[in-house]
Amino acid sequence: MRVLIVDDEKLARDRLRELLSDIGGYTVIGEAMNGAEAVEKASELNPDVLLMDIRMPGMDGLEAAMHLMGMEHPPSVIFTTAYDQHALDAFDVNAVDYLLKPIRKDRLANALTKARKLTMRQIQEIHHARKDMPSRTHISVHLRGNIRLVPVPDIAYFLADSKYVVVRTATEEHLIEDSLVNLEKEFGERFLRIHRNALVATQFIKGIEKSPVGTWQVALRGVEKKLDVSRRHTAAVRRWARNRPAVAAAG
Repeated sequence: MRVLIVDDEKLARDRLRELLSDIGGYTVIGEAMNGAEAVEKASELNPDVLLMDIRMPGMDGLEAAMHLMGMEHPPSVIFTTAYDQHALDAFDVNAVDYLLKPIRKDRLANALTKARKLTMRQIQEIHHARKDMPSRTHISVHLRGNIRLVPVPDIAYFLADSKYVVVRTATEEHLIEDSLVNLEKEFGERFLRIHRNALVATQFIKGIEKSPVGTWQVALRGVEKKLDVSRRHTAAVRRWARNRPAVAAAG
């Protein structure tokens, strides 16, 4: 089996390498120091299994596992963690295996033997089990079999388009399969609903203005396209603009 080791601590990665060498039958094809790097390397190297720490700076192991589920052939994931037993009660240990640090060789061998692929439902259950779980740091986009991670702070808006959602940054545009309802629930503090089909990142809003036909539009920094504000959302958008001195309302 081809193994990718993911941990922000070098000593922990070295320990896993030694244990895998002692067990035999496994090839370490790479290492990663955080969740984002794990997703990129997994997409490139196609490992059979990831040994992945849960708590890492930037993107943690749980978010990385959610992104990995989008691969055509997602790897198995075995979480490694320094959580105590009480904290582990929050996880469905029948659905996903985990190794409690310091990791023992017999425990690792057993976990690898029964390593199995996670389902999206299992990942989501684990994700929701953590009360302090932050929203995703990235949105995963699938391009020709590979995963492209788009940092959430780079996203100017989400725009519903048929069964897809357009993800727009200042320089790129991608399609994802998601719903605005879910995106609004997850990122509502960063985005403003201006239309039933549009969520706009508040940090990108330059101002609101009247269109030639008298409706309101949102002008964005670094993005030429202006987005329509629906009548239903006009009052809320103008109220938001009035409470933000940096945003100008013209006309």
